Amino acid sequence: MAGECGKWVVMVTAQTPTNIAVIKYWGKRHETLILPVNDSISVTLDPDHLCTTTTVAVSPAFDSDRMWLNGKEISLSGGRYQNCLREIRSRASDVEDKENGIKIAEKDWEKLHLHIASYNNFPTAAGLASSAAGFACLVFALAKLMNVKEDQSKLSAIARQGSGSACRSLYGGFVKWIMGKDEDGKDSLAVQLVDEKHWDDLVIIIAVVSSRQKETSSTTGMRESVETSLLLKHRAKEIVPKRILQMEGAIKNRDFASFAQLTCADSNQFHAVCLDTSPPIFYMNDTSHRIISIVEKWNRSEGTPQVAYTFDAGPNAVMIARNRKVATLLLQRLLFYFPPNSASDLNSYIVGDKSILKDAGLEGIRDVEGLPPPPEIKDSIPSQKYKGDVSYFICTRPGRGPVLLSDKNQALLNPETGLPK
Repeated sequence: MAGECGKWVVMVTAQTPTNIAVIKYWGKRHETLILPVNDSISVTLDPDHLCTTTTVAVSPAFDSDRMWLNGKEISLSGGRYQNCLREIRSRASDVEDKENGIKIAEKDWEKLHLHIASYNNFPTAAGLASSAAGFACLVFALAKLMNVKEDQSKLSAIARQGSGSACRSLYGGFVKWIMGKDEDGKDSLAVQLVDEKHWDDLVIIIAVVSSRQKETSSTTGMRESVETSLLLKHRAKEIVPKRILQMEGAIKNRDFASFAQLTCADSNQFHAVCLDTSPPIFYMNDTSHRIISIVEKWNRSEGTPQVAYTFDAGPNAVMIARNRKVATLLLQRLLFYFPPNSASDLNSYIVGDKSILKDAGLEGIRDVEGLPPPPEIKDSIPSQKYKGDVSYFICTRPGRGPVLLSDKNQALLNPETGLPK
């Protein structure tokens, strides 16, 4: 290991998006390898608004593998972290940093220790797929650090062993996770269906209803559904294979009506499976149900879907509008029903792509207070408002896959010590 005397630190920083499934993954046929009972399809969200940033570092000065998540040190002893680290280390190649006279031979990676720092710019464990972005970023960054020569699809099969849906965050645009048939899981990996430019009319608005950790983790919920839900068996065998083909067609042809119908139906069926589980699992709450009702009423009144909704394992609503004009009308409706608390300003209530506020003619709280009831409401019924029921909204769009960050200022670890900045 050249350069050993100079206790060097070699670092890589990467940024990886999160993704939201439009055909859901729910249920494993193999717990440890994280092999699913059905294929799934997701849309990758713009990393400018929702992403994980991870810095990985190696140094002969480190005496153990360590990790910090959102500034707090966490244990790496869990099987999922160990699986990812083992798989990546076994694929490492020689690395040479000529500028600093550092050489790491392939065989050295087994005995060198790593420091990892990761930061999510959105709530962890609240049903916004933070573990998906996190494990995808970890695997992508480590693969770059260790000069792993596998393609994204092969890397996705490693990320899958950290968190199932992480495999879909290794690509931008729309991504399919192929369940695979092999017992060792080698063929259970992600492929990109189309990139983020293919359907760039779409605008995504997320209502963060709660950023609290969920009562039933996805891992526990899935296990209980597989063990007790007959609906899950029917869904995996009969329903999802047909929906996957229909969804691939809708995405390829940018057929929003079919896309919306499939997305909403699949989200609702996933939550029906949760109810069909014993004991039943409740991920959505009253606010989630109100949002479904608002979108369904509007779609029906227009005669053709304007907005699709989908909910992962949590109460947060992900709404996909067919274009920007529709997104402004959606935002007006959402703010009519769910105005911010008097104390909060519009700037902190709408995050991500704030330019949509201007398009919707909303520059301050007074504009929100002046919003008329949506035309699909019957005038005779005074409409109720639910101030404070939504924490905030994120405006985003389909986005790109993982990237390396070359700006040293964006690194989360100190280049001298390899400890968090």
